[in-house]
Amino acid sequence: MNILVLNCGSSSLKFQLIATDLERIADNSDQKLAHGQIERIGGAAIITLTAEGKTPQRSAAPVRDIKSAVETIVRWIASDASEIDEIKSLADIHAVGHRVVHGGEKFTESALITDEVLRGIEDCIELAPLHNPANIRGINAAREIFGGIPQVAVFDTAFHQTLPEKAFLYALPYQLYRRHKIRRYGFHGTSHRYVAYRYRTINNLLRENVNVITLHLGNGCSIAAIKRGNSIDTSMGLTPLEGLVMGTRSGDVDAAIIEFIASKEGLTVQEVETLLNTQSGLLGISGLTNDMRELLAESNENNDRRARLAIEIFCYRAGKYIGAYLAAMNGADTLIFAGGIGENSAEVRRLICENLSWMGIELDEKLNESFIGGREGIISTDAAKLKIYVIPTNEELLIARDTARLINADASKLR
Repeated sequence: MNILVLNCGSSSLKFQLIATDLERIADNSDQKLAHGQIERIGGAAIITLTAEGKTPQRSAAPVRDIKSAVETIVRWIASDASEIDEIKSLADIHAVGHRVVHGGEKFTESALITDEVLRGIEDCIELAPLHNPANIRGINAAREIFGGIPQVAVFDTAFHQTLPEKAFLYALPYQLYRRHKIRRYGFHGTSHRYVAYRYRTINNLLRENVNVITLHLGNGCSIAAIKRGNSIDTSMGLTPLEGLVMGTRSGDVDAAIIEFIASKEGLTVQEVETLLNTQSGLLGISGLTNDMRELLAESNENNDRRARLAIEIFCYRAGKYIGAYLAAMNGADTLIFAGGIGENSAEVRRLICENLSWMGIELDEKLNESFIGGREGIISTDAAKLKIYVIPTNEELLIARDTARLINADASKLR
């Protein structure tokens, strides 16, 4: 079964084409056939299309909207130019899986897309006004292009629907939760779920024996406490702004800062929210960039004080959350790094762990330095009480697998 996985943003579209089915899932032999992205949708778009094992095909062309972007991808996949041997025509794409950012309280697991499910995703727009509309446009575009082939929605928030009330409720008047569903939802759930799954597969564990803390560190960052296989706490909240320091997001701040900045800078609340989302984090502290690789280079090679400060704040906040979640879980077995920074920056992993030795965290420096570029495995010493793993995340694979499972009526493993 060839499944097209779509991740639609407001002005970008990422995709993967994955061959999978229940048999391939069971023996971990899924095959990525192609991947790529279209950036700057709505104008002169940058298009990158790659058949697995082949040279990337890059071009620039006007792409009007999400539907046009999906059409561009599908046209390429079904053409001889793609060099994808398994695809001869549109009919060789058997299903579409969609990343959907917000499922609210309605969706606790992935779902086959029906008119009712689509209305449920629309009902969550007010919770994710920048993301869910783009996801819906991708679903509608795929419906028009492919007709009646199965489509599945995989929700970023679904994995965190196991949070207990004491973790997901804010200390606000309770009626605000009842009226407006103001609560912690958490995001990156597909990533946290995938790396927890890989951890239990590597170690041949039952799901209920998985007690881990997972860190998804990239331009967006979050941490999750996973006890007996379920997410019991996570750092992102009502929106992806809360929690860890990120590329351009501030993470946790005193709520009174919003009004304070607005009055001092003459900004509206909406403008302050934009500042917290797009001008803060690593970029805001350093004044240079939101790219951790560039900050590490500036700090190490040019001794840039603010670059070093941004890195230190980033790592300090992550360490605080690890300590908090170990307390929330009454201890864990393993700490797992994932995401672009978590998978590729030995220095960031070292800085996060260096003040945690008292709780049994002990990096093997040689192993840590060697785990970059997609390597998967353990980087702690044999004597460490709390093991440390690097596990590259693969959200697209999980979306493809959920799609295959739902189509084949095997929903028992959607968590």
